[in-house]
Amino acid sequence: MFNMFNMNPTGLMDVMSKTTEKLIKGYETLQHINEVEVATTPKELVWQNDLVKLYHYKRETPATVKIPVLVSFAIMNRHDVLDLQPDRSLMKKLLDEGLDIYIMDWGYPKKQHRYLTMEDYILGFMNDAVDFVRKSTKSEKIHKMGICQGGTFSTIYASIFPEKLKSLTVYVAPFDFSGNECMLYQWTKDLDIDAMVDANGGIIPATMIDSGFGMLKPSANISKYIGVMDSLGDEAKLLNFLRMEKWKADMPDQAGEMFRKYIKDLWQANKLIKGEFELGPHKVNLKNATMPFLNVFATDDNIIPNSSTTPVMKVIGSKDKQEYAFPGGHIGVFVGARSQKELAPNVAKWIAERS
Repeated sequence: MFNMFNMNPTGLMDVMSKTTEKLIKGYETLQHINEVEVATTPKELVWQNDLVKLYHYKRETPATVKIPVLVSFAIMNRHDVLDLQPDRSLMKKLLDEGLDIYIMDWGYPKKQHRYLTMEDYILGFMNDAVDFVRKSTKSEKIHKMGICQGGTFSTIYASIFPEKLKSLTVYVAPFDFSGNECMLYQWTKDLDIDAMVDANGGIIPATMIDSGFGMLKPSANISKYIGVMDSLGDEAKLLNFLRMEKWKADMPDQAGEMFRKYIKDLWQANKLIKGEFELGPHKVNLKNATMPFLNVFATDDNIIPNSSTTPVMKVIGSKDKQEYAFPGGHIGVFVGARSQKELAPNVAKWIAERS
């Protein structure tokens, strides 16, 4: 391990000199970067309900898979990470594989949205988006794809409205919240969510959630800045770093009532996997989700452990159900180079075969 205090004066001066050179190169590189762009794959706004929007990705050629795919990312983050840059874009790759893609934008909740509930998000916004895609494409059923929290919400939706979905694909989605092997699962069980929501006027600040995720692996914030020092002279590598940082900084606040039920019923009471979860008038039974089901999980996920993801396979009602264990971490499953080369084409093929 590097220790500057054990170095002789000559060695220390050499390190400082090299560091200064890197910083100068970084400054010069930044002079050529006018703007850091993310989510550049062309798409158009086709539907909006208050803060929630629905986009349709544009295609240069007709889709080879005619039944459309509706994607829902986690509400706690922006979906832009699915289209981070042209060579690491899950959305672009799925388009290249012939799919017709729509994506939900959950927006940025403000004070007036503090009373939005899980019912509003799933039975309202998500259901309205599904119906819009079904109607506009004249498809009785569509393919649904959900990622992380969006995968959990999509599975709940699929259990209530199975007749509207042709298939369901989820990435790194939590279902069983009983474990304690991840710090996130330990902390959340003791969280006084009522105090959090009420003390913050019904809106959970993004900074609070971001701080919690940052504490899962505190050393990462240090190591990433040390690591980027070697990329300061390389514009392409520096842009890769800046795009990810821009996405991470663009975290929305959360509607308090939605977050309250999400934490209490799922993370603390673990009602979904037990078959005890209720959403509005619906008793959610995962056995009612009978459409083909693909469960993608990351083998080295330090945010959503495999023990939280894989138990859904025992309770989901689908006869056609598959697991896909992808080597890597939580974010790498949709932005990594291997994901673009291997995972996305296999997912597109799985969907195409069920169209």
